[in-house]
Amino acid sequence: MVQPVVSIENDEESSLLLQSTAGDLSWRLNFDGFQFSPEHKEKKPSRPLHDCLGVLSPEDYVAEYYQQQVEMLEGFNEMDALTDRGYVPGMSKEERENLAKSETFAIRISNVANMVLFAAKVYASIRSGSLAIIASTLDSLLDLLSGFILWFTAFSMQTPNPYQYPIGKKRMQPLGILVFASVMATLGLQIIMESIRTLLLSDSVFNLTKEQERWVVGIMISVTIVKLVLMIYCRTFTNEIVKAYAQDHFFDVVTNAIGLVAALLANYIAGWIDPLGAIILALYTIRTWSMTVLENVNSLVGRSAAPEYLQKLTYLCWNHHKAIRHIDTVRAYTFGSHYFVEVDIVLPGDMPLEEAHDIGELLQEKLELLPEIERAFVHLDYEYKHKPEHAQAHS
Repeated sequence: MVQPVVSIENDEESSLLLQSTAGDLSWRLNFDGFQFSPEHKEKKPSRPLHDCLGVLSPEDYVAEYYQQQVEMLEGFNEMDALTDRGYVPGMSKEERENLAKSETFAIRISNVANMVLFAAKVYASIRSGSLAIIASTLDSLLDLLSGFILWFTAFSMQTPNPYQYPIGKKRMQPLGILVFASVMATLGLQIIMESIRTLLLSDSVFNLTKEQERWVVGIMISVTIVKLVLMIYCRTFTNEIVKAYAQDHFFDVVTNAIGLVAALLANYIAGWIDPLGAIILALYTIRTWSMTVLENVNSLVGRSAAPEYLQKLTYLCWNHHKAIRHIDTVRAYTFGSHYFVEVDIVLPGDMPLEEAHDIGELLQEKLELLPEIERAFVHLDYEYKHKPEHAQAHS
């Protein structure tokens, strides 16, 4: 596997003490001899019909198996690079700074667009009086609230306070998303109640003049196009906050389209279609943000990392130093958007404290160089037959 060349000059990561690669390294795990044929390395083209029906052929299962093996070897090669060179192959410091600026720009332009588009949809709601469009406008109002929440969480994480928050503020991010998602779900219930009340009124009518129709159609289509462009742009980032904006923009595209279609059908066919469209929007709101709540709850309660990621960490720990006799425990669990890692390694009982401390500290520094890890804790032991530490927490 060819790794990108990364400059580590003037980078904090270059301060990590590298282990000497001289001498006998036969004790280390090594997968250099494992190679896949080009046909197994290449991803198989997707088949839309099979994907939609959820049907996998025997060839699909074989391709999926080899893809998992290729990803596993790539992860092990990444850990080897960290062990040998002291940094994770990837972006340079300058590239990371440029990416951070792009993410900030994406957040700011999303907030400005939300303010302008909200004003436009308020005007469309006043001109039309459509419940479906009003529901879409209230969603835009919550976009502004969500923008403030996400901006506040991002700002809070960038201003650490080691005295009041000794373990950092990474949980601010999922907590902010959780609060916003809960508000969105509550809005959905209110819209359903109002729409049902309107449906029960026998004299409910809906009528737009030609001028009102032109204004409503023009505003809603323009808003939808802008939101679609912003969604595509925000989806190019991996930052969780920017991805939350992308999800929000996608949600707006759907709600705007449903609101406009419901208003037009109510104008030309029957007035009850408008509150029915509002109910559909509300149900979609509740479903979408309920799923978001569940995802962020998992990140807050400390869900375990995937087995594949634990494999990589175990591989890194074993290849860290020849003196490691056993690896007793490797845990990685969510702490906000990042992981906390706990590792128990077994060293010889007669090893001097100074040497054992240096081995453990260097392993901790290596683990914390991984971009997904917020904090790493390395526990040193001289035997592995005792009961697991903190057993009462798992009873």
